[in-house]
Amino acid sequence: MEMKKSTTKIISNKWDEIEELKREGIDPFGHSFFRTHKIKNLIENNKDLQIGECGKEKVSIAGRLMALRTHGKAIFANIEDISGRIQIYIKSNKIGENAFKLFSKIGIGDILGVSGLIFRTRTGEVTVFVEEFTLLCKSVRSLPEKWHGLKDVEVRYRKRYLDLIVNPSVREIFIKRSKVIQSIRKFLDSMGFLEVETPMMQPIPGGATARPFITHHNALHRDFYLRIAPELYLKRLLVGGLEKIYEISRNFRNEGISTKHNPEFTMLELYEAYGDYHS
Repeated sequence: MEMKKSTTKIISNKWDEIEELKREGIDPFGHSFFRTHKIKNLIENNKDLQIGECGKEKVSIAGRLMALRTHGKAIFANIEDISGRIQIYIKSNKIGENAFKLFSKIGIGDILGVSGLIFRTRTGEVTVFVEEFTLLCKSVRSLPEKWHGLKDVEVRYRKRYLDLIVNPSVREIFIKRSKVIQSIRKFLDSMGFLEVETPMMQPIPGGATARPFITHHNALHRDFYLRIAPELYLKRLLVGGLEKIYEISRNFRNEGISTKHNPEFTMLELYEAYGDYHS
């Protein structure tokens, strides 16, 4: 109960900050922002910068604020996009007192765009010296505490968006999964297979032995089942004359659930006429 009250108070304070920004004429949501680089590309393009050396072209990047360190009239912060993380440096006499005062109202979790010249610090870190910035989205909820992170497995799986924000390794898994599926499609297409789609609602569940999910079709006045496998409908397409087919399908089995077993999952099935396992 105490934790719930604390969370409610934090959210309430965040909305107070949002209302204050609106009163100052600043829209805390919904801006577009032109980026010249993704963060990873920006760092790679400037890997040869020497300590103290400054780039010649103004760059623009955007991302979520993940760390913040204030030193009087200067602020060091880290922002992160899907490709990586970079340090930014804000100085009051560079962006102006009003803009610096606004930046003090930005917190960890907020999304912003920044523009400026890039340089390498005395510690060797590639950094953007901010000349101007735009608040793109104010965060309403706080991120998990920095050092302990998000480790509760139940929370991680129920709040995937939060898991993606604070655990870059999870984000890499999502990206790799997408690339694996792209590669499978590319390979099968190159072998002459045709990708098809078959019904997800079926009058009779088949193709596997599993308990189905049941839904009701109001217009037809009857129950249907979410498919447990695409097999039977794919084979009907073979009968219809499509000789090489595949489907990457979502399937649903109303059975156990755990972090290793999801009742909704992706399956690849493919069939080839006139062939066998070795074709």
